[in-house]
Amino acid sequence: MSLIRLAEMAQALPQAWSSQLLARFGDARLKLLRMDDDSYPIESHDDQEGLLVLEGVMQLKLDEGVVPVRAGELYLVPAGTPHAVAAGSRGTLLIVDV
Repeated sequence: MSLIRLAEMAQALPQAWSSQLLARFGDARLKLLRMDDDSYPIESHDDQEGLLVLEGVMQLKLDEGVVPVRAGELYLVPAGTPHAVAAGSRGTLLIVDV
């Protein structure tokens, strides 16, 4: 077992929007990234993705509009759903994907 200090690790990442793999749990991956007010382009995945904001806010763009996801909130993006991140998103994001 090991202790991971997420806030410190996020601040030490070399650049924003570049995730770092923290761990694998079966087929699932746990990744950490730092958001810096810039946007992130549209993408979709074959599997569901969990987006957990640890600090700050993420402006998640979906077909139905922008959903603010704040610290302590988890957004589950269904498989095949196009999504992007709008400018103004900042803080630390933990991603759970398969």
